[in-house]
Amino acid sequence: MATINLGNIKFTWQGAYDANTAYAIDDVVSYNGSSYVCIQASTGNLPTVTTHWNVMSQAGTNGTNGTDVGTTITTQGDLLYRDGSGLARLGYGTAGQVLQTGGSGANPSWTTMSSDFVKISAGTLGSATANWSIDGHFSSTYTDYKILIRQLSTTNNGATIFGRMNTGGSANNTNSIYSYSMNTHYATSHSNNGSTGNTEFRLNQNSNSLDFPNVHEYTLFNPLNTSRKTSMLYHCTGCDGTGGYVNGTIGGVIFKSNTAVTGLTIFSDGGGNIIAGAEYLIYGIKG
Repeated sequence: MATINLGNIKFTWQGAYDANTAYAIDDVVSYNGSSYVCIQASTGNLPTVTTHWNVMSQAGTNGTNGTDVGTTITTQGDLLYRDGSGLARLGYGTAGQVLQTGGSGANPSWTTMSSDFVKISAGTLGSATANWSIDGHFSSTYTDYKILIRQLSTTNNGATIFGRMNTGGSANNTNSIYSYSMNTHYATSHSNNGSTGNTEFRLNQNSNSLDFPNVHEYTLFNPLNTSRKTSMLYHCTGCDGTGGYVNGTIGGVIFKSNTAVTGLTIFSDGGGNIIAGAEYLIYGIKG
């Protein structure tokens, strides 16, 4: 019985095109990123010769559809995105900038973060002291300031922690220069305190235990503005050494002078020292 050559009954993958290979109909090869199917047996005819080959799948154009983006992003730090017509390059921004979206229909961009509320200083009390001065961190860049204090303890348990505002770098204890009011809540009761004129302002009751330190938060308004008096809001909390006498204080104070305030000094009554290790953070707030 005669044998009839039906040829391939399915595509036959032959790998990369080789000019020395004899290809039969329905052989498939790869060439320059595309694939081609043989439509006429031949040897030495490139896959781009349309009388012998048909395109089966075609490589994309570099840099426009994601096949090869090396021609679009060229520098370390570049980002690739799609603009209104195709792939596009966003070059690296300035150190510290963040990526910002423009929303629907807009391209992304680099932008500088807002500096309206910025950490400007931090420190730790290195050795015990009777008067802890935090000074010299205010500048004309910011209008108001927030100061956070943690791990604040003193050696005289149960005494009261007080504060003074600094002028010219030193605590100001001028008679009647402070007016303040405060409300302290204890575990089972509360008390009010205040004065229309004093040499200091009261913050909260002290703990001498590192296990129960005080934490304070102050917000100073216009400390460097010599045409306005400086005011301060504060929140404080603490506990005695046994852990049984919790107190939390909310208060406010006005420095009754138009002198620039350069910082704060913290101390306790009874002459006890502030224990080393207390930490502060200062943030500047633009007006």
